[in-house]
Amino acid sequence: MSRCHWLVLLICVGWLLPQSPAAADAPAPGDLRSAGAVTFPISCNASVQADFNRAVALLHSFFYEEARRIFTAIAERDPTCAMAQWGIAQTWWHPIWTPPLPDEFAAGKAAAEQASSLKATPRERGFIEAIRTYYATPDTTSAVPVGQSCHGPVGTAARVVAYEASMRALREHYPTDVEVQVFHALAMLAVGYATPTDATLAHQKEAGELLERLWKHYPKHPGIAHYIIHSYDYPSQAQRALAAAKAYAAIAPWVPHALHMPSHIFTRLGMWDEAAASNSASAEASRAYAKLRGRTATESEELHALDYLIYSYLQEGRDAEARAVFDRATSVKETFPPLEFAAAYSLAAVPARYALEREAWQEAANAPVPARVQWAKYPFAEAMFEYGHALGRLHTGDLAGARIAIARMHALRDATTDIKFDYFRRHLDVQTQAADAWLAHAEGHDAQAVALLTSGADAEDALGKHPVSPGALMPLREQLGALLLELKRPRDALAAYEAVLKIYPARFRSLYGAGLSAERAGDDARASGYFTQLVKQTAAADGSRAEVTHARDYLRAHSSAGVARLDRARGDSSTTFATH
Repeated sequence: MSRCHWLVLLICVGWLLPQSPAAADAPAPGDLRSAGAVTFPISCNASVQADFNRAVALLHSFFYEEARRIFTAIAERDPTCAMAQWGIAQTWWHPIWTPPLPDEFAAGKAAAEQASSLKATPRERGFIEAIRTYYATPDTTSAVPVGQSCHGPVGTAARVVAYEASMRALREHYPTDVEVQVFHALAMLAVGYATPTDATLAHQKEAGELLERLWKHYPKHPGIAHYIIHSYDYPSQAQRALAAAKAYAAIAPWVPHALHMPSHIFTRLGMWDEAAASNSASAEASRAYAKLRGRTATESEELHALDYLIYSYLQEGRDAEARAVFDRATSVKETFPPLEFAAAYSLAAVPARYALEREAWQEAANAPVPARVQWAKYPFAEAMFEYGHALGRLHTGDLAGARIAIARMHALRDATTDIKFDYFRRHLDVQTQAADAWLAHAEGHDAQAVALLTSGADAEDALGKHPVSPGALMPLREQLGALLLELKRPRDALAAYEAVLKIYPARFRSLYGAGLSAERAGDDARASGYFTQLVKQTAAADGSRAEVTHARDYLRAHSSAGVARLDRARGDSSTTFATH
């Protein structure tokens, strides 16, 4: 995305701010023109229809707070409107976000029951019964594996499956109803996230194919574009969502999540300029919304965007800009909602990334754990600090300090007892294995170190990237490549780095590692290709990365073709260099 496009997004965000008389005709917060085109006919008082459409449009962009405001206002104006209560119930359940907390669940269940008690058409009754089924299905969390989602685990799998079955039945009765189809697609995605062991992605693909058909006819519908992105938010599928990712922000240009969501696909494809612009706009929109609501606390949605933003900057060597994000995140004193999952994750991930992606080992070794955050709610998030401590100390020779950090990682792993966070407990196991591997290497047990990193990398790849995160903290297979290089096994290291690039295209550290491995293996073609891509990718770098200097020096030293490659990388933004 160009800087011009980014400015357009910020102008759209400006709709949130108090308007002058001259701008009185600009879309107000929640106006349909800035939320997307949704038509959801209801049998309530005709005067609430336009507001209901607006609320559903915001619901499709996961702007739950704002949608709930509108649904609640509709219920006050028309107390007999069953679908207003349906909407309130929907805002308390986040199908591919975080599950409702106990008080949220109670509020959602009460609204669903209220909706069920009011008069409704057969079509409306189908929507109401589906959400009522979700809240009424017994909690079997302890017996059912729980999936993971955009910002956290979905609710109980049994509830999700029951809801999807109800929506599937409704779709069979109303096969051409757009909103029935879109909400059923979302239900299928919820089931897909709730059954993460299905490597075929059957539910995600079914939902994506349905949504793609609808998008041809309804290109301004926020839910269709949004859910296409979720359907294909996987390395093997991401290209299929690129068109929707490019379109979504313009459909709902003042909604923070709508501005952020395209970056899921941009990140999957290594499109760092676009990912950075997307999250800059999202963070700004979050700040504007907080100001509109009179809040001084930092929005959770902003922190989520900042994690993706710093990741993008670091892949391009834009270290000064990354530092500004680091400063913003580490200065947060209060979050809204009060420390929830996505906020806690980001508050830990941002400082860890800033040190580890730059291999600033001393910074990682000594990074302070902010005392203001109640880490006991999310011990796996606190463990990211200890992971950084362990890797930093191991790479600076402080083995005693590393053992202390590793012991703390084990303790935090054991403290992660909530089954909803099983994914993070398992990923913490993998991270601990990485730290153990480097400790084994430091103690001279190289075969053990390679074995630990190899098996850990396999486990991390199978676990997959959680969508709350733009990428793992130093992917284990990337660390395996670094170890193999240290052990003078450049061809094996090259294979490891190339495997990382298939999952995480255009990662700075893996591009450099692949180029360095190829150089040491005597493979000039591959080394030149990777170094050329790295130089091109860091054209806007504002730091002094030694890796970029090495890549440039290599390209200058290796024939006139290498000089030509360097010139193109510096000056031709249209040039694309393939990874091998």
